[in-house]
Amino acid sequence: MHSLPGTQSIKDKRRIVKSLLARLHNRFHVAAAEVAHQESWRRAGLAVAYISTDARHADQVLAHVADAIGRQTDLVVLDYAVEMR
Repeated sequence: MHSLPGTQSIKDKRRIVKSLLARLHNRFHVAAAEVAHQESWRRAGLAVAYISTDARHADQVLAHVADAIGRQTDLVVLDYAVEMR
């Protein structure tokens, strides 16, 4: 879950989230989407998926994704979890 303290509207939030999701897809080749809090302009719930036959590689990619999201200056990461199947 992410907090977006600088946003003033849902339009601002969607611009930030859409840009972030596109950058994640282009840089890490992951599938990413906003899956929660779509109607809130202060929060976003994102999901990122990566498919690999190598669990260690998948874990590394998802760790890099989490680091990239954490370095964003226009949002605050409140919580995140990794689930491997």
